[in-house]
Amino acid sequence: MFDVIVVGGGPAGMTAALNCLRGGKKVLIIERENFGGQIASSPRVENFPTIQSISGLELTNKILEQIMALGVDFEMENVLSIEKKDNIFFVKTDYQVHEAQSVIIATGVKHRHLNVEGEHTLKGVSYCAVCDGAFYQGQDVVVIGDANTALQYTLLLSNYVKKVYLCTLFDRFFADYVLCERVKEKDNIEIIHNLNCIKIAGKEKVEKVVFNNTIDNSTVEIPCAAVFIAIGQIPDNEYLLPLVELNKGYIVVDQKMETKTKGLFAIGDCTNKTVRQVGTAIGDGTTVAFHVLNYLQNV
Repeated sequence: MFDVIVVGGGPAGMTAALNCLRGGKKVLIIERENFGGQIASSPRVENFPTIQSISGLELTNKILEQIMALGVDFEMENVLSIEKKDNIFFVKTDYQVHEAQSVIIATGVKHRHLNVEGEHTLKGVSYCAVCDGAFYQGQDVVVIGDANTALQYTLLLSNYVKKVYLCTLFDRFFADYVLCERVKEKDNIEIIHNLNCIKIAGKEKVEKVVFNNTIDNSTVEIPCAAVFIAIGQIPDNEYLLPLVELNKGYIVVDQKMETKTKGLFAIGDCTNKTVRQVGTAIGDGTTVAFHVLNYLQNV
């Protein structure tokens, strides 16, 4: 049995594990995809104190190295359900059942989809420019989105594709000023506002993206080899009911990062919070570890 099971291997989960390990506890991290969370796919992180610029993958790898050096256990599994009996948590995955005295949920969020024709059937639709961008060197691509991730993807792609069409639903960006200015300075980036995607077209792979212009209701078609979708994230926490309270899908926690179930904590982007950045995720991980260690003293 473990003292702590952390569900999710992003910055929040790994920071929580780091501090629990330093407190002398036996810790298991369960991650269903890749360690690092969504920030690992970010080409550049520039808002992390003490580091002027670093890739998301490099940053999260450094945290992973720390917890591995402290002896963390980890499993690449998908958590299906969590049950509490007699102060013991039973975490059921697609392979086995793990037991622990406390559990920290740090599963983040999943990519929001457009839910339009072609999105899930054609090759060339991606939600990660870091992962897939290099496949389209010298070709035209479309990025859909208006916040930091979309602009970061656009800047990254502009380094090796022929042209990037950056398409936003509204008439402005919702991103950091410095990113907006960098995008405007690039010659091979064309910004097109007020476009609502209605279809991704092609035979087997992406050939064009079809939009509706929200101002004049005209149809706009942009030929391209790929489309990168960066329109935000949504929570996926229903499997935790009835152990937690949800607010619009996000887990409600108190100042201790504890849910309505004693010993079950939640941190990071999966919780009901207003700021979702790597800095706040790491802060959550630090905070929760302090309270988990206190909880374990009294179990």
